[in-house]
Amino acid sequence: MNESSPRPRAPDGRMKSPTVDAFFEPRTCSVQYVLSDPSSGRCALIDPVLDYDETCGATATISADGLLAFARERGLTIDWILDTHPHADHFSAAGYLREKTGAKTAIGEHVTKVQTLWKAIYNLPDTFRTDGSQWDRLFADGEIFRVGNLDVSVLFSPGHTLASISYVAGDAAFIHDTLLMPDFGTARCDFPGGDAQALWGSIQRILALPDLTRLFCGHDYQPGGRPPAWESTVAEQRASNVHLTQAGDEATFAALRRARDATLPMPKLILHALQVNIAGGRLPASESNGTSYLRLPLNALKR
Repeated sequence: MNESSPRPRAPDGRMKSPTVDAFFEPRTCSVQYVLSDPSSGRCALIDPVLDYDETCGATATISADGLLAFARERGLTIDWILDTHPHADHFSAAGYLREKTGAKTAIGEHVTKVQTLWKAIYNLPDTFRTDGSQWDRLFADGEIFRVGNLDVSVLFSPGHTLASISYVAGDAAFIHDTLLMPDFGTARCDFPGGDAQALWGSIQRILALPDLTRLFCGHDYQPGGRPPAWESTVAEQRASNVHLTQAGDEATFAALRRARDATLPMPKLILHALQVNIAGGRLPASESNGTSYLRLPLNALKR
């Protein structure tokens, strides 16, 4: 969000506090969100998961159907299906949910760079479009759209990926993998297109939001075996994020992040997921035998 962008406020001048409901998906440790405007009954689904079992190549819509059931039970109308970035650890259910609801899909405008990068990695045919047309809307930094009567601002927040964006609605911000829970730290930056210095800049923009802004992260890996958690505040992150308290400037943070990333294995679904997610959450078209196939380039991400 640009510094000059207005923050949504209630008629009495207080910051609006939209309703946020979270749904933890344990297989991939992902958190899906329903952002709703109580005054209108309209909502957005953020980072929905299409279930995938890599051991047998099976997909399912249990997680996404759970979001639809929740919206029905609460009498909510779904206006938007939003992704914060092309995910590397789960399939996006955006394509499926669009078919089921007719709601608009959206992602950040820099997804075109991710499409171009991964089109080359997968050696996809010329017919694969890298113009972002797989989504209904591509959001620019600082752009404002509406969920019911609620203004939602777009905050370009790269580093984890080239295309990552955050959504800021009143006192709630959906910050994907930029900052995880304070006891876990920050996003990795070693995927193709990742950049630790860019992540530092994105974190500073998020931490410039008001102290009591509720921050909703995209994953929780439950350090120490604690129960899943996904909500913190700007003040909590600034005071106790385990990476930020170790690194008070960009150079130190980037060095810390790169050293940590060098010890991490690639996500087990990265090659499975990206080819689906750069297509707006759509599975590859069925071939002549009625079966869809994923492409798995060998040694493409070999360290």
